[in-house]
Amino acid sequence: MNNNLTKLMENDRFATFVGIDLLEVQPGYAVAKMDITEKHLNGVDIIQGGAIFTLADFAFAAAANAYGQITVAINANISYFKAIKGGSLTAEAREVSGSHKIANYKVDVFNEHRDLIAQLTATGYKKNEKAD
Repeated sequence: MNNNLTKLMENDRFATFVGIDLLEVQPGYAVAKMDITEKHLNGVDIIQGGAIFTLADFAFAAAANAYGQITVAINANISYFKAIKGGSLTAEAREVSGSHKIANYKVDVFNEHRDLIAQLTATGYKKNEKAD
């Protein structure tokens, strides 16, 4: 990962606050992980949907920005498949299609047993700014 992309991702204060670690990144692909703690649980003691969304969104951002051009989400949709109470979650983002200005991604979120917990689809807009 280039130095400027590292700085960009480390500057994501909310991702840092919720405990997300970027494990792997290359253009169009990224893997991020989050260990579940009490702060991630909702009122019925399962992982809060927003925490899962944040993990998936962060993986998308890393993969999309790894090309060196600032890319921001303009649409995102998440489906939740399984409720869990603890352990860890890993998000794997892959580019599905891309053009000069628009990129589409699929992000699968797994628990530590590789059960599919959620899936995010995201559309990114490539701004006229460099990330590196």
